[in-house]
Amino acid sequence: MKKYIVFTISGAFALCNALAQKDTILKLQEVEITSGSTKSILYQPASVAKLNEVELKRGTGLFLDDAINGNVPGVFMERRTVSAGQQFNIRGYGNGARGTNGVNSNFDGQGSKIYLNNIPITDAEGITLMDDIDFGSIGNVEIVKGPAGTLYGLAIAGAVNLKTITADKGKVSIGQDVMMGSYGLQRYTTHLKIGGDRSSFLVNYGKQKYDGFMVHTASHKDFVNIVGEFTPNEKQKITTYVGYSNSYDERNGELDSAQYVTFDYSGNPNYIKNNAHSEIISFRTGVGHTYAFNKHLSNTTSVFGCGQSQNVSSAGGWTDKAPINYGIRSTFDMKFALNEKVSLNGVAGIEAQEQYAQVIGYAMIANPDPTQPYNIIGALRSNINYRTTTSSVFTEWTLGLPKDLAITAGIGSSSMLISLHDRLYVSTNTKSYFYSKGYGNMFSPHVAINKVFNKNISAYASYSTGYKAPVSSYIFIPTTNQLNTELMPEMGTQFEIGTKGSLMNDKLTYQVALFNAIFSNKMTTVAVPNATNTATSYTYLTNGGNQNNKGLEVLLKYTVYESTTGFFTAIKPFANFCYSNFKYEDFKFQKLNSAKTDIVEVDYSGKAVAGVPPVTANAGIDIITKAGIYANVNYSYRDAMPYTSDGISKTTAFSIVNAKLGIHKSFLKHFDIDAYIGANNITGTQYYYMVFLNQLPDAYLPAPNEINYFGGVNLKYTF
Repeated sequence: MKKYIVFTISGAFALCNALAQKDTILKLQEVEITSGSTKSILYQPASVAKLNEVELKRGTGLFLDDAINGNVPGVFMERRTVSAGQQFNIRGYGNGARGTNGVNSNFDGQGSKIYLNNIPITDAEGITLMDDIDFGSIGNVEIVKGPAGTLYGLAIAGAVNLKTITADKGKVSIGQDVMMGSYGLQRYTTHLKIGGDRSSFLVNYGKQKYDGFMVHTASHKDFVNIVGEFTPNEKQKITTYVGYSNSYDERNGELDSAQYVTFDYSGNPNYIKNNAHSEIISFRTGVGHTYAFNKHLSNTTSVFGCGQSQNVSSAGGWTDKAPINYGIRSTFDMKFALNEKVSLNGVAGIEAQEQYAQVIGYAMIANPDPTQPYNIIGALRSNINYRTTTSSVFTEWTLGLPKDLAITAGIGSSSMLISLHDRLYVSTNTKSYFYSKGYGNMFSPHVAINKVFNKNISAYASYSTGYKAPVSSYIFIPTTNQLNTELMPEMGTQFEIGTKGSLMNDKLTYQVALFNAIFSNKMTTVAVPNATNTATSYTYLTNGGNQNNKGLEVLLKYTVYESTTGFFTAIKPFANFCYSNFKYEDFKFQKLNSAKTDIVEVDYSGKAVAGVPPVTANAGIDIITKAGIYANVNYSYRDAMPYTSDGISKTTAFSIVNAKLGIHKSFLKHFDIDAYIGANNITGTQYYYMVFLNQLPDAYLPAPNEINYFGGVNLKYTF
């Protein structure tokens, strides 16, 4: 029997208190994606992408995927609707395992660990839902690419930290932002910023509306963010976050390949008849406290919680879900100078989450009122109560040696316990109604070496690991009333070498990374035929093989011109490139043959991983003038890619061009105005927000195939 350890939330608090009372000097840092994020990026032995307001606001600034896809090689952000169903694909990691025609899918968001203001958005089960996140209020993004299990637990694909905008120190301001765009896009943002010497307070309200460029694709959202930072004294810092959202996004289903090719954007009638949508009302909060015991030791402990009311309908029916997720993250940060040229810095801590969720499923039936356009909820089909507890303990240390040489080593240990109670009672049913499964011994070591040359160039090599445990729907087989006891967590290991630098008097900055990530024990579907071999009786998940991802990423930024006196104050082109050679290894998949007479085994070994284009490239330029006029143009290319594991079904390559022109002026000492216009997809190219992997006949979720415009005015008064 496998052993596993799960920390309850109360147990995590007890462990934190016990650690704090030990004689050993420990320090707890704030939750950051990298343990040394305050250092220059040259001293980080990993491929870390950082986006600030320049990158985030080149477009509308509302959806985030345009900033991610245009500026971060190796990362692709998708969305299922105009502003819902978002998920990250980091270095080709496939999220799900429920494909009907292959070995991986992107139907749900798994594998990446996402944080907002140091609060995990990823729940205890490892699933990330971002429908309720106001990307328009994000001011900073940091992404670690590849397995990050040492510091962040079940983060097999990587980790992302989102941070909201903050108030400027020593300034108090109020503002109103208004944006309008094609297809009924409207965004209104009201914000109050209070910045003191020892405090910062932000209240941000956003109202967002979109009519949709296809039938039944409208969206409306309300967001409230309240963010505070307080420094009572030199030793302490307190951070607070409160967020509320009310989000509703219509779905018209995925287009099949024939619809997409012929520009038939009418959608899936089964989705529309069921009034397919995603509705989420959520409340999220967190409090963090940092205490510096001395110059060697500090501690940050954050407690957080989120409650949601979700209802989703699709072609398959209606689901209500009410998850409550809460937890703690606590780290000790330690810094020691062993002598004048040698230092030892370390971090040690825990993170624990617990989630309770009630999930109820319904069939949908025709509305008895013929005047109503949509089907209504019908018979109850399922009623399951889930409890999931996840925990990780970790430590990582960096030894700083003479001549800017550093060696990093660490290890994390993660565990998960899933319990579910089937509450749909059937008097003739002899099944068990309780299921439980634990996963432990998920150890994630990390080793890296970094060398900085002349304070301008660094080179590094690293080895990192991470895991993804099965989600609750994978652990048992309802048809046979059996626990899926043989299913093991997926494991990711990554070898990476890279270099970063600043050349030509800091005018040219670059990052280059060469990596090989291997994801083993990838989960895949096994099909079991009925007695007559004419159909699939049921399916279950098993570990099917490996995924071998090899890639090259290049990022360049160059300052062509910079002046404080000329008409142009800055001209800065940028470019990035990614080459991906991702293959399945020893990967087999079972399905019903085309004649529906037998179950056959298909071997996808050596075939390209579905959902990953071999080449992506982006280029653009930012221009700023002394008069306050600014402009940017950016070009994106995405290569053709397979979207089924057999390689037969492929997308076509596409290129899109976006641009923005604006003016930013301050006047009368207190007023600030930013007015702009922009255009997306200037060339009128057909492209997609998402392609469903291995979900045929469902395939494309298209983006607008015509040029679309946006424009707005941001007003601010500073007291």
